Amino acid sequence: MSVQNPDNAPIIIVKKKGGHGGHHGGAWKVAYADFVTAMMALFIVLWLMNTSDTVKQAVAGYFRDPSGKGAAQGSGQGGIGEGIGIGKSDMNKLKEKLEDAIKQMPEMAALKDQVQMTVTGEGLRIELLEKEVGTFFETGNAQPTGPGEEMLHLLAAELARLPNLVLIEGHTDARPFGSKDAYTNWELSTDRANAARRLMQRDGLRSDQVAEVRGYADQRLRKPDEPNHASNRRISVTVKYGPAEGAASQQQAVAEEREEKADVSKPGGHTGGH
Repeated sequence: MSVQNPDNAPIIIVKKKGGHGGHHGGAWKVAYADFVTAMMALFIVLWLMNTSDTVKQAVAGYFRDPSGKGAAQGSGQGGIGEGIGIGKSDMNKLKEKLEDAIKQMPEMAALKDQVQMTVTGEGLRIELLEKEVGTFFETGNAQPTGPGEEMLHLLAAELARLPNLVLIEGHTDARPFGSKDAYTNWELSTDRANAARRLMQRDGLRSDQVAEVRGYADQRLRKPDEPNHASNRRISVTVKYGPAEGAASQQQAVAEEREEKADVSKPGGHTGGH
């Protein structure tokens, strides 16, 4: 029997794996991505809860029309909708939209010449002009007529889609008011403006959308050379510019207001009108 040489014995090497217990793949990355997404959504919700209504409307308008093809400023309903605010460049679009809406209503189309729209330094001014026989308001009082209610309803339905603030004014002519008590043109113009506000808020305007209600009596005549002209009796609804252009436009509005005051002739002794 031969004896095996120890030097020729095979060498066995044993390698032990240490550390982690096997390969985990990329599952942890998916879980981490879900966590980050959830946290981002939470912070967005918390941010939205503390933002203004204007920003909320702008975000809502984006999700209704992500491509932006519907409107330059929002939801894309009819070309003008909710957004950060209709600026000066869009006021002409709003003017055309309102004019088209009036033409499409047969009962209102006949009154289109009594609805004057002008882009001013303050915004889009919409004036409802009276004739000798009251068209939009009964002569001598603050009660809207049937056509007056219909027109204010139409305007409210369209302007309620906008985030812009609205200014409502009442004006009269320079004829003496027939009442023997203390009720004058000042009360009449203010009451008509307030009647328009109540009706428009009932039909769509938000409670915080009306910025001001003014009554000017016969102090801002539309036709200063004809102080008794029926068109001096009017309700004016102004859609104010959005906040982005409000500051710059305010200076222009003040300048225009000064020019109007300079041009207005104020006959002495007038205390009332129709």
